[in-house]
Amino acid sequence: MCEVCGSDQMAFHLYDEAPFVNCKNCDNVEPLVKVITSPSYFKKETEVNKTGEVTREYIEKNREILEKEKQKAKEETYEPS
Repeated sequence: MCEVCGSDQMAFHLYDEAPFVNCKNCDNVEPLVKVITSPSYFKKETEVNKTGEVTREYIEKNREILEKEKQKAKEETYEPS
């Protein structure tokens, strides 16, 4: 929070980084006042597949394609060479 213009600004920085000094609204060079807040935790949501699940899906898809190709080959007539 800026002591001169009173604007609230949210800034994230690492613990070992220098804090932000200048106000974005009024370019005040006085240090910004830190307002204590509760920490925010962002849970990284990732899709978790069981081991072999993706492989099993591809096998099933390819099995269907193979069956279609077998049927197609059976229906065609070939002349002996």
